Amino acid sequence: MNMHFEGSSNVTLLFDFWDVRGPAGMVLSVFVVLLLTVMYELLKVWKITVGKQKHTSVTHPPAPVSFSPEQSCFAPVMNCQRGSSALASSPSEISLAPTETIATADTTTAANKSWLVHCLQTAIHILQVTLGYMLMLCVMSYNVWIFLGVIMGSVLGYFLAFPLLNHI
Repeated sequence: MNMHFEGSSNVTLLFDFWDVRGPAGMVLSVFVVLLLTVMYELLKVWKITVGKQKHTSVTHPPAPVSFSPEQSCFAPVMNCQRGSSALASSPSEISLAPTETIATADTTTAANKSWLVHCLQTAIHILQVTLGYMLMLCVMSYNVWIFLGVIMGSVLGYFLAFPLLNHI
């Protein structure tokens, strides 16, 4: 196998059945490789989009309890000697109190949705890695035209896909 780039129109890409012989086959192969590279760039954006949606769908804990200045023990020490009722309502005592967790349908649904989103991200990642290695092997055919097809597909895919991230 040659270890330098050639400009020939004869090349075998990835599999034995993808044997390119002639200029028409090379043009078609470059176009297919270009489309695969655009799809690779779109998969990157899709994975980021799914990840952003996953983080926005996570339920947030309720807002912290606000306390009036009279209940605060951050004042001088003389003001903190109010008795056990003031101590029981202080932030430190409330944070130590056990909280009840009630499993609701909403939390179960959110957990299931989070799991499905994670599975979708995993499937997208598998596709992205597989496609990336296939494109790398296409470049390793050391054909100038295939290499340029991958580069132009990456440029075109980035140009088309990454502005979509601003709309998320």
